[in-house]
Amino acid sequence: MINNQLKIKEAANYLGVSIDTLRRWDDNGKLKSLRVSRGDHRYYNLAQLDEFLTSTCVMLATKWAVSLIGKNPDDIFYCSDSSVFQGRLYKLRTALSTDKEIESVFSLLISVVGEIGDNSFGHNLGNWPDVIGIFFAYDIKNRVIVLADRGQGLFKTLKRVKPELKNDSEALNVAFSEILSGRAPESRGNGLKYVRNVIGKNPISLFFQSGEAELSLNQNNLLLKIKKTKKPIRGCLAIIKF
Repeated sequence: MINNQLKIKEAANYLGVSIDTLRRWDDNGKLKSLRVSRGDHRYYNLAQLDEFLTSTCVMLATKWAVSLIGKNPDDIFYCSDSSVFQGRLYKLRTALSTDKEIESVFSLLISVVGEIGDNSFGHNLGNWPDVIGIFFAYDIKNRVIVLADRGQGLFKTLKRVKPELKNDSEALNVAFSEILSGRAPESRGNGLKYVRNVIGKNPISLFFQSGEAELSLNQNNLLLKIKKTKKPIRGCLAIIKF
């Protein structure tokens, strides 16, 4: 890296995508490189890459989750299986480990992200409706982490063990408030109750949507005010701010 400019290989590593993906994005105008003519080497500056992440992660996660037609997200955001997710979670852990501003909540924040991501894989195993895997992106500069899946959603998952559930709103309430037995697939509910407890004690906020229901939680307000969303999704969407 020279004067905050990265060569294409360095930029690809920074974003977590292949060099071929960056070349394709450059050619179609999605993320233009810095070069005078077509024959020159491609360079990217850090501010440009950070701006790309900032403007895309939440918007693309939401768009992907609400789409009627499922297709794989861009490589930069796509975790096709739990091992890919764990690898990228480790990368996030490494990136945040030296951030003194969040030192007191660092490990808890990582555990919250891990819990939500692991739920998606653990409770959709063998039952993904269309796209297998999750959308996982983060923007450290603006303190945002986004996860989404196109799985079965909380209602279908929890209805197996609580047949009396009637809709997404009831399922969302159970997931964040009731401790179930711990046998699969109940651990989804237990995990999200853990997430709620962590947020209640720390400067972390969460927007969570499943199907047609959504809620928001933060350190100063843990009341489960669940409402019907305007844009339903197939699975779950989580936006974490810290």
